[in-house]
Amino acid sequence: MKLNNVTSWLLTTTIVLFALIYGQAIILPFIIAILIWFVVKKTRNLLDKNSLIKKYIPSWIKTILASLAIFSGIFAIGKILTSNIENLTDSYSLYRSNIEILPLRINEVLNINISAELTNFIHTFDFTSHLKQFFNSITELLSNMVMIIFYVTFIFIEETLIEQKIKLMFTDQKQSENVLSILTKIDKSMSSYISLKSLISLLSTTFSYFILLAVGIESPLFWAFLIFMLNFIPSIGPIIGTLLPTLFSLIQFGEFIPFLIIFFGIGSVAMLIGNLVEPKIMSNTLNISALVAILSLAIWGSIWGIVGMFLSVPITVAMIIVFSQFPSTRSIAILLSEKGKV
Repeated sequence: MKLNNVTSWLLTTTIVLFALIYGQAIILPFIIAILIWFVVKKTRNLLDKNSLIKKYIPSWIKTILASLAIFSGIFAIGKILTSNIENLTDSYSLYRSNIEILPLRINEVLNINISAELTNFIHTFDFTSHLKQFFNSITELLSNMVMIIFYVTFIFIEETLIEQKIKLMFTDQKQSENVLSILTKIDKSMSSYISLKSLISLLSTTFSYFILLAVGIESPLFWAFLIFMLNFIPSIGPIIGTLLPTLFSLIQFGEFIPFLIIFFGIGSVAMLIGNLVEPKIMSNTLNISALVAILSLAIWGSIWGIVGMFLSVPITVAMIIVFSQFPSTRSIAILLSEKGKV
């Protein structure tokens, strides 16, 4: 019996992995559409806090207005980013002389002869190719926007019918209430995570942007947006968000003072917000183990790349909520949770 259970689990896992990898073009836009749906719902709920808006403006008008604002913002950010990336790619060749003398300056300051190794690393590290990969990711997302808009539209249509369908699916009222309870928990956790994490990331990004602007780094808006997005990647995201503009400042200026200002400035902001502000604001919003967060980051990153890293935490939180509702998978939810309380 146990052998059959193991076999069925392995078979199910293999089918799911196969679907996730080869169905990426369909599944990823759908997941992004769900996240946008959460954001639109949160915006609509915020509007409803105004009694006049709640009373006199129909829900469908608020949904359309919120959706238009969010999609317009996505398109605007996409265009700004692609423009910034093109500027960075074009200006990179202007800093070639700084790249050549950088190893010598490091040798002078540290009194260590690493010139050959560092020069070889700098020449082998193709910065422009990484920028182009990021550019391609953004343009691919924008090209999928029509499909995402269709998904969001039909999710909102389904939203009005899902409760009735679930009640018709189950003859037992307790079963239908249990399913609706699971969906409510997922909705609440995702909405809280997206809104609070966005607020925290925006706070960190604002301070970081002014530091980058004061130093005079090329395309500060691009680096600020990169920091904002990387803050959604647990643990290593803020570290990468600090290191990338810091290292680029060395290439741009060929000096250590801008490097140190950005490194300690953005690093201090990330540490203060990550260790003091975020735990107080987020509180128990996410019931997920730190180790599991790192593992999910690696797993979803290997399946879907950078986008999978951004989606790793929301997906894992949803899995914990769903697994906790069934006796056969409750033990898995306990292992994935932060303190075993599900």
